[in-house]
Amino acid sequence: MSNKLIFLGTGNALVTRCYNTCFALQNGNEYFLTDAGGGNGILAQLEKAQIPLVNIHSLFLTHGHTDHILGVVWLIRLAASLFVRGKHTGLTIYCHEECEKKLRLFCQMTLTLKLQSVLDNGIKFICLQDGESFHAAGLACTSFDIHSTKTKQFGYRAVLPDGQTVVCLGDEPYNPACQRYAQNADWLLTEAFCLYAERNEFNPYEKHHSTALDAARNARALNAKHLILYHTQDNCLAQRKRLYTAEAKRIFPGPVLVPDDLETIIL
Repeated sequence: MSNKLIFLGTGNALVTRCYNTCFALQNGNEYFLTDAGGGNGILAQLEKAQIPLVNIHSLFLTHGHTDHILGVVWLIRLAASLFVRGKHTGLTIYCHEECEKKLRLFCQMTLTLKLQSVLDNGIKFICLQDGESFHAAGLACTSFDIHSTKTKQFGYRAVLPDGQTVVCLGDEPYNPACQRYAQNADWLLTEAFCLYAERNEFNPYEKHHSTALDAARNARALNAKHLILYHTQDNCLAQRKRLYTAEAKRIFPGPVLVPDDLETIIL
């Protein structure tokens, strides 16, 4: 059975025409979720993608910005509710210590005591260190610090059963300090905040983001096989796939994929 990458959202923090960037890596009947967007819209996206929450037992949280972490609170709420009723076997959240502290605080402030009692029981936190290995949904993974300039953020390298590698670089520009994790990826996932042609309109560099052209340049230098662009603007959704692909293809020789919300990529 082929592994699949299902994009639940593809937009940056302030999009209104699509959902915030988050995705599920499918391995058999298991789903390894990365981030969850900025609210309870994640529940609708999972429903539209026909991904049952009972088949999600692992989630990787890259960092604590609103458009990545707040949807996790809703997943915890639903998973905890199902767990106390015997309808979910548990959820493990992989993240660094800052994210764990934020999530615990959010849960204490917003969940009932009954649901809070599931923390460290049905809802478990695995606090990762830079370079630490872990297993999620049957996949061998390694976490790494992306050396964010804004807030602590981790990415990961996952090895699929057929030996292919999937590398998630988070939502900030590639840092050469991550080279040993990102080099030679079969599937390189990286942010493209806007087109290079739009840099004066959206100011990606001032916000510490990349353009599609920058992402392509890094992917070529890293010898990636496939380049997947996400965390984009939503100003041109109808033309986004064509425009971002064309800009990246000016530099990157391999396949460029610019997924829409709810699009599935066969790995």
